[in-house]
Amino acid sequence: MYDLSFFRNNLDTIAQRLADRGFVLDLDEFRALDVQRRAALNDAQQLMAQRNAATEEIRKLKQDSHDTSARQQQMREMSERIATREQQATSLDESFRQLMSGIPNTPHESVPVGKGEADNVEIKKWGEPTKFSFEPKPHWDLGPALGILDFDRAAKVTGARFAVYMGLGAKLERSLINFMLDVHTKEHGYTEVLPPFMINSASLYGTGQLPKFAGDLFKLEGTDYWLAPTAEVPVTNLHRDETLDLDSLPIKYCAYTPCFRSEAGSYGRDVRGIIRQHQFQKVELVKFARPESSYEELEGLTRDAEEILERLKLPYRRIVLCTADTGFSSAKTYDLEVWLPGQNAYKEISSCSNFEAFQARRAQIRAKSGKAKADFVHTLNGSGLAVGRTWLAIVENYQQADGSILVPQALQPYLGVEVIPALAKSN
Repeated sequence: MYDLSFFRNNLDTIAQRLADRGFVLDLDEFRALDVQRRAALNDAQQLMAQRNAATEEIRKLKQDSHDTSARQQQMREMSERIATREQQATSLDESFRQLMSGIPNTPHESVPVGKGEADNVEIKKWGEPTKFSFEPKPHWDLGPALGILDFDRAAKVTGARFAVYMGLGAKLERSLINFMLDVHTKEHGYTEVLPPFMINSASLYGTGQLPKFAGDLFKLEGTDYWLAPTAEVPVTNLHRDETLDLDSLPIKYCAYTPCFRSEAGSYGRDVRGIIRQHQFQKVELVKFARPESSYEELEGLTRDAEEILERLKLPYRRIVLCTADTGFSSAKTYDLEVWLPGQNAYKEISSCSNFEAFQARRAQIRAKSGKAKADFVHTLNGSGLAVGRTWLAIVENYQQADGSILVPQALQPYLGVEVIPALAKSN
């Protein structure tokens, strides 16, 4: 969401920046609706001022025992005109709000201009793609063979794009969650939060999922509750409609939650395995920052996510998304992509974004110090990391010729074993 005065005064510039990300802002529609809305509001206010003056006049006439019936009839007609104009203003205001809520954030000036995924820019690489003396297998073959991943029973219980983790597979998932939370809370300075996994529409509007992306979400029938698509939504909305202490910023939260997504727009991508599921686990990092330091905070948040990959010794790369590939609410996004030898490709494992004031304006999150005027904070978040994708990255990168999986040293104290054995049931 935008500051309306700034948006109105910089309309052509904003339209060009939005065009860079592939969004066409209908300037004629905006200007026409803006003029109609402002005219309706102004007319209603003027009529109310006239009614107030007429009310005072009638009061004085009554005090002097004058007949006021004609003036009272005029007042009734004026009230009807006011009600009609107010109704028009309310309708136009809602149309204007819907128009504004569907306009994405403008990309930061440092974001490369591009038309799609191919125009994303690699920033760095860490580690070399894992080499094997044998043909590496994908996790959708390794997991079932080890008895740690079951797609058939998940499909029986629920349907496609679900998985059951078994034995050491389930423990590996749990170990990763605990490992990530421990690193982020004990070493990176985040406060752990366990939020509700269901959220209301106001929360989804605040972070930008509604109204535009309702089709990507799961809604509970007959309620205003939705299943959280990411912990970003409940955690960011912890401070909705609040004014924070400026001196307390940055505020840093991390949260584990399951995430639920319909994947309505995936169009058959990554249909095998657990890369793109309807339900998955994630550890999310969320920051509330001062505007002047939010891009430093973005670099720090991204490094916090990268450190998890480095401690697990998983090769990855960082890319900056181009304008057309940047998410709706984001001003700038880094994607971390982990190397998956079973697919001979890098795949996204974390997106780290600065939303600037876009979400804070929608969710009304401000900060102030002393008697100074409150201003909107900048919000940031990123996966630290997507747990299921980390799970499969370990299985694929640490696979052995006999079918077993070595356990990364950093995880061994959590998992309690050094290897997930082949051709044996896990404990």
